[in-house]
Amino acid sequence: MTDSPEADKNAVEDLIELLDLERIEMNLFRGHSPDVSWQRVFGGQVIGQALVAAYRTVEERVCHSLHAYFIRPGDPKVPIVYEVDRARDGKSFTTRRVVAIQHGKQIFNLAASFQSPETGFEHQSTMPDVPQPEDLPNERELRRAIESRLPPEIAKHFSRPRPIEIRPVNPQDYIDPEPMEPFQHVWFRARKSVGDDVALNQCIVAYASDMTLLDTCIRPHGVSWVSGKLQSASLDHAMWFHAPFRSDEWLLYTQDSPSASGARGFNRGSLYTRDGKLVASVAQEGLIRYHGKPKA
Repeated sequence: MTDSPEADKNAVEDLIELLDLERIEMNLFRGHSPDVSWQRVFGGQVIGQALVAAYRTVEERVCHSLHAYFIRPGDPKVPIVYEVDRARDGKSFTTRRVVAIQHGKQIFNLAASFQSPETGFEHQSTMPDVPQPEDLPNERELRRAIESRLPPEIAKHFSRPRPIEIRPVNPQDYIDPEPMEPFQHVWFRARKSVGDDVALNQCIVAYASDMTLLDTCIRPHGVSWVSGKLQSASLDHAMWFHAPFRSDEWLLYTQDSPSASGARGFNRGSLYTRDGKLVASVAQEGLIRYHGKPKA
């Protein structure tokens, strides 16, 4: 596996470049996908890029919520065109709708709302008491232990430099998982400083929010996605931003799945800073379709 801090920092720069869309008309933007030889575009990438497209048409307001649907798999070999509909510019709120297009068809759509900063009532849930990230093995250490058991194409995918550092509190075996309760806690952060820009930090966290969430509803069923027996995909994704944060500082992503049925799993997530501030909430439903005979 690649263990290069410089490669990881370059991966963060690559992510920032990935989110820096090309404007091709007033409300049209073009994004690209990284060359990672994967079959479809990562969902978090499309969420992050669509949010960037919406932000490019908004001034002096901050996104407080987004709601998105994945309609078709994205093709990583061709650019994605993002078309922004300037739905409303009100006194306090701005609304945008974004459609992502490939091969002349919608692959994804997003609605986002932006608000002028203001103060008001405040309360929040309490952050779970979990080990600190320094006390946990990192993702590479966990995967190094199983690297020899992975199919070559999966091992290559795992070994690439990654912009987001992940440290799971209660990891599950990647290859032969035992059933576990449908919740997990994960610390994550960008591997390099990205600055204070609110929009950029939100877009990076939107990208990262799709990395582990769908796994939560699979945990009770003892099946690995590397086995080839599980078909999974994000169907929709929603986020609410409660307070500013830095994506390059540790965030605790606490996740649970209250229900799975009809080949779909429902997942929820809460994002806390190290000092216990709840800064974002997430919800997602995903396809989880099992191919083959389930474990006895």
